Amino acid sequence: MATLALMDDAPSQLGPEARRRALDRLDAEQFDVVVIGAGVTGAGCALDSTVRGLATAIIEQRDLASGTSSRSSKLIHGGLRYLEQFNFALVAEALRERGLLVNELAPHLVHPIPFLYPLQHRAWERAYVGAGIMMYDTLAAFGRRPLPRHRHLSRRGALAEIPALRKETLVGGIQYWDAQVDDARHTMMVARTAALYGATVGSSIRAVGFLRRGPRITGVKAVCLETGRPLRIRGRVVVNATGVWTDQLQDLAGKRTMRVTASKGIHLVVPKDRIHSASGMIIRTERSVLFLVPWGSYWIIGTTDTPWDLDLAHPAASRTDIDYVLGHINQVLVEPLDHDDVIGVYAGLRPLLSGESDATSKLSREHAVARTAPGLVTVAGGKYTTYRVMAEDTIDLAGVELGGRIPKSSTAQTPILGADGYHAFWNARRRLADEAGLPVADMERLLRRYGTVVTDVIDLMREQPELSAPLPGAESYRGAEIVYATSHEGALHLDDVLTRRTRISIETWDRGLEAAEPTARLMAGLLGWDDAAIAGELEHYRARVAAERESQTAPDDLTADAARLGAPDVRTGKRV
Repeated sequence: MATLALMDDAPSQLGPEARRRALDRLDAEQFDVVVIGAGVTGAGCALDSTVRGLATAIIEQRDLASGTSSRSSKLIHGGLRYLEQFNFALVAEALRERGLLVNELAPHLVHPIPFLYPLQHRAWERAYVGAGIMMYDTLAAFGRRPLPRHRHLSRRGALAEIPALRKETLVGGIQYWDAQVDDARHTMMVARTAALYGATVGSSIRAVGFLRRGPRITGVKAVCLETGRPLRIRGRVVVNATGVWTDQLQDLAGKRTMRVTASKGIHLVVPKDRIHSASGMIIRTERSVLFLVPWGSYWIIGTTDTPWDLDLAHPAASRTDIDYVLGHINQVLVEPLDHDDVIGVYAGLRPLLSGESDATSKLSREHAVARTAPGLVTVAGGKYTTYRVMAEDTIDLAGVELGGRIPKSSTAQTPILGADGYHAFWNARRRLADEAGLPVADMERLLRRYGTVVTDVIDLMREQPELSAPLPGAESYRGAEIVYATSHEGALHLDDVLTRRTRISIETWDRGLEAAEPTARLMAGLLGWDDAAIAGELEHYRARVAAERESQTAPDDLTADAARLGAPDVRTGKRV
């Protein structure tokens, strides 16, 4: 069993020195649980395991949240459409988790937002949709401090909420509440919380095989992609939490207990002033549900739901995907959007448990946990919102592998780093802004990114006043945030910062190209980069942006995938 690491100077700090120590620990220690995959499910497993008192390690082949968990619709929700499928248990479970995240576990990262459901048919649609949303609110009411209840709106009321809507496209609306999250930052904070309680966290570490004693898996053979160092990570139980890579890890073990299918979803980012609205929106399409999600000074619009059997690491959005989203949102807007309005595009893959149907919308959104081999537990499927439940179920089964004598999960009572005292900090935001010499709006944005650990960022600004300046090319961010991402948040490459620690890559017209060099130079001192290393990081990032732009002009998935893979992977230097 592990000893809690709360006595360390900064146990949650995932900087370069912490990573060097983590590599040594991974190669030397015996762990109770080794988790492969640091998306939200894997990070949740590491946290659940650690707070049960188990010696825990987690490895990730790229960056924290570099796959599905940074490319979602940024929503924490119950899933209204699952009510139509009579999946009440899944919706109720997700709504309970939504309440926990909003109120207790991560109030700095998960925020309530309103959505409007435009009604296109009189009488029957209001009764049908209204009944579903009433049930949605009723299921949510069993949690603590539920969100505001829905309300019915006339056409005039709906247009007052979203003046951008074409009057003839609706007869009224129903407004309800859900929540949003910065998925990449939340996943990273879950991993840092696991480190706070003693977990060993290592990114850029690829699992290449398993250690065995007879038929039993006893650990992981891995390699550090930054140094080439081979690692033999010993664990009494290994957890496969690799999302869309689940099948590949099962194949390494020589056995599959489940099959995962990838479904691609793409999202567009447009400036807030292009759509006049005080509310998010949800509309149905023939193949998916389309969300309009407020995102600071922008809107996120998505998503699609199409099968994907090409590159898993870098799924590409094609022009056909983009046209699909624009076409459906433009059906309801007074002022249509065009390609020039789109400043950011991202594509992600959902790991779905395979069923009998080929249509991804019919595959299971529920999760499954299974013993793939002696010593190996696999978790797959599920929703971002229910990651904590998935992790709890996974470590429960891992406990059976460990002999069945482990404490119950306590993650429902374990706030994510930055959550403790958040409401007090929020109430004091004007004073904090005055003390830091920042506008109140900037302090609010920082609090919603860092919570109470915002004091670390403010301290950096005080120690080095030049870090208070806005970042050239991305003025809504400050230099201290780049330094903090490198010193505390585990960023190892330029792409990690521009794409996941911040959202500069989708929030600027040039996809972060102007901000790239000043960002790289701020990172360089902490990571020991010389001019050649800086130039290499810039070359990789520029090539990635060019490849993504090219893929987004391609007519189909195959062509888009080929274009996207024209850029080498920053961690391997290879076109993968």
